[in-house]
Amino acid sequence: MVTYSAPLDDVRFDLFELFDYEGEVASLPGYEEAARDLVDAVLDEGARFCENELMPLNRPGDEAGCIFENGVVRTPEGFKEAYKAFAEGGWVGLACSPDYGGQGLPKTVQFALDEFVCSTNLSFGMYPGLSYGAYRALELHGSDEQKQLYLPKLAEGTWSGTMCLTEPHCGTDLGLIRTKAEPNGNGAYKISGTKIFISAGEHDLTENILHLVLAKLPDAPPGTRGISLFLVPKFLVGADGALGARNGVACGAIEHKMGIKASSTCVMNFEEAEGYLVGAPHSGMKAMFTMMNAARLVVGIQGLGLAETAYQSAAAYAKERLQGRALSGVKHPDQPADPIIVHPDVRKTLLTMRAYNEGARALAIWVGMALDIADKHPEPERRQEADDLVALMTPIIKAFLTDSGHEVTNMGVQVFGGHGYIRETGVEQLVRDARIAQIYEGANGIQALDLVGRKLPQHMGRLLRRFFHPVADFLEENQAEAELMEFVLPLAKAFGRLQQATAWVAQQGLRDPEEAGAAASDYLRLFALVALAYLWARAAKVALAKRDGENGAFYQAKLATARFYMTRLLPQSSALFAAIMAGAKPVMEPEEAWF
Repeated sequence: MVTYSAPLDDVRFDLFELFDYEGEVASLPGYEEAARDLVDAVLDEGARFCENELMPLNRPGDEAGCIFENGVVRTPEGFKEAYKAFAEGGWVGLACSPDYGGQGLPKTVQFALDEFVCSTNLSFGMYPGLSYGAYRALELHGSDEQKQLYLPKLAEGTWSGTMCLTEPHCGTDLGLIRTKAEPNGNGAYKISGTKIFISAGEHDLTENILHLVLAKLPDAPPGTRGISLFLVPKFLVGADGALGARNGVACGAIEHKMGIKASSTCVMNFEEAEGYLVGAPHSGMKAMFTMMNAARLVVGIQGLGLAETAYQSAAAYAKERLQGRALSGVKHPDQPADPIIVHPDVRKTLLTMRAYNEGARALAIWVGMALDIADKHPEPERRQEADDLVALMTPIIKAFLTDSGHEVTNMGVQVFGGHGYIRETGVEQLVRDARIAQIYEGANGIQALDLVGRKLPQHMGRLLRRFFHPVADFLEENQAEAELMEFVLPLAKAFGRLQQATAWVAQQGLRDPEEAGAAASDYLRLFALVALAYLWARAAKVALAKRDGENGAFYQAKLATARFYMTRLLPQSSALFAAIMAGAKPVMEPEEAWF
């Protein structure tokens, strides 16, 4: 069976030992009260809610799915009650500003909670997750009137939000959208068109749903330069915040999906629905990217959350499932067979799962802290540095954490064997739920293109320096530490490959964009593996200093996992480097007719 306990010890290790949360985040203006004692209490309570309230609904929600009848979507039994408790507990507005009724806690803490939610019930987490994305877009780009009218309701969770981008004929290429916005003469607009794959587009959890819709004005220039963003509420809202008449937006159907079945994925029809411009005309992409980039980070955490549940479930199963005897001799003579955890291949699988998960968690928390610094630090230069790191790491977190999430959930099924393939154990659901994370919010191939095509050359390579310089500094500072050599040397070699690959991609990409395109996915994975190696080396340094003290077993396990990562996973960097250097010819040479 699926088992899960929030990895509080590892989250706290990342926050307070690997990184300096209190010095870097809790010291920021507005976060002074978010010190360790408060964060510990929030993490404990959030973990309890997710384990006790959300986890029991996960499999029943998958079995029942959402139901669509007569234009109404009903979520599975128990979801409404759980959502009400979630909202009343202040979890929807955890990172929202107190100015609008939120808790005002750092995004770093929100990232940790997001992982717990995704581990226990990803479908449920889609609803408040999208609301926070809508909140951020309005907070940064909405008018003062829009903020005052809509943000308090989003923060308290009585209203929810969506992002409406995709249309039947276009996904990534948003310049092709056909949804129209016609001025109606009173400052509002009539929105007409169809959007598909709209998560939480219609449901029964909240009183109102605020749709953020990309559309084109009559005078729009072609392509993405002509896209504007509009707020289209399900129910019109009076100046006093009271709900009025039903707007001209309706769900036409819900999708029958491979996974996340308790999350309603809708076809939304806008028929002269009243909408309100968010930001300036034709500047919708800037506003929507605020929402999309936040969503991409959360989607990465979705992959991590599901992978953590898969690891914990597989580890528990491996300790109790009896099959065969250890190759080195009987380990449990009182049992008819040894548990499968004695077998090298099972142990390698479990260590792979653990090493990816703990490395990914460290990366997510590092970037979460950078988000807070970019938002709150009093020094502009420090804000810029942190924002650069977030921009650079966003496609890496989205793509690598979802790729590894799918790999790890599949490994979980493998450990369970035949019992993992059947529905009763719940492990196969993790695989199905994880698969979409590699696709939505920009498929992972698009993330790789974003990394090599936008992030690498941006500001003459300035973004790269936010990662390359800390790694180089760490290597220089620790090159004489004998005990760290088993971690520092593999990192140094892989980092050297990344530097060479970066220069090659930059040079060849200028000559021929297809060279960069052919290398993109391999380059992103190489970058991610080196990023995790850097964080594992830092973790090993902390663990070495504490392995003989209190809670020594935790630090010994950290060291063992770091050692496994460096020796058994990081060597992938050599193969990826070779593939990148092979160039585009093996990819682009075959004739189209041969496929």
